[in-house]
Amino acid sequence: MARIDSLSIFDSPETKAKLAEKYGVVIDNIQKDTISGMLKNRDLSGDPTTGTVEARRIANTDSQAYGTARSGGKGTAITAPPVVVPLNVNREIINEVEDKDIRTFGVDDLIARKTLANQRTMERELERAFFTEAVTGGTEFTPTGSTELEQAEELIQSIETTSNEFVDGVDRDLITVVCSPEYYGKIRNDLDTVAGNANVNTARSEFGIYHGARFTSSVYLPSGIDAIAMVEGSVAQPVMVSRVDPEKVQFSDAYAFGLFFYYGTKTVMGDLIKYVGAEVSA
Repeated sequence: MARIDSLSIFDSPETKAKLAEKYGVVIDNIQKDTISGMLKNRDLSGDPTTGTVEARRIANTDSQAYGTARSGGKGTAITAPPVVVPLNVNREIINEVEDKDIRTFGVDDLIARKTLANQRTMERELERAFFTEAVTGGTEFTPTGSTELEQAEELIQSIETTSNEFVDGVDRDLITVVCSPEYYGKIRNDLDTVAGNANVNTARSEFGIYHGARFTSSVYLPSGIDAIAMVEGSVAQPVMVSRVDPEKVQFSDAYAFGLFFYYGTKTVMGDLIKYVGAEVSA
């Protein structure tokens, strides 16, 4: 009787509701917990189900003499053109679960394990695609400082002092520097030994903010890249997820469930992305 119960358990609305809830948490976590989720462009318009969306960049507007808009009958147009981002990467994560696994782990534990594993899989793929695109769309920067700490300051300034038809300088609190673990460790070593930093807690893994810019490390930077400095919104990465409810696999004692996800990754503000290091071809 236990065998019949365990085989039919995925057919219950309660179990499907649990699966939907778990995958809802997965999608939310990917947006909140990943570095790319914090940095990606959110100024998107359009319907992802059509296959494309439009992303817009930050652009300063010059001031005009009082009465200019009134006399001209309109305000100053925003000149930054939108960037079309196609959702051209189609992926799936489908799990097949045998009856013996259901009986061994229990439904709650099994769904939790599988959805967590799927979350990690999506995170890795999206992070790698995001930072690969940042390097592709950005500009290599060659610092002259003798230490990684000095180089980091130069990298920040290379973004901060950007002046073109779209921006006239960038506030440091809009800049994030994502480092490889090795480069991040060297900066941290510099911080720990600089005079006046005796109060730095070396037991902590993160120093968070340096000279007004946010710092973090990632294992998903392209090989050979030491650090990427970028402004939030410089890269767009819309993601659309479709959940697959459990269904019996034909001629088997197993159920299959999982998700499909579709995404695209494209540079929106390449002028506000600088990186240190040279990408190594795979």
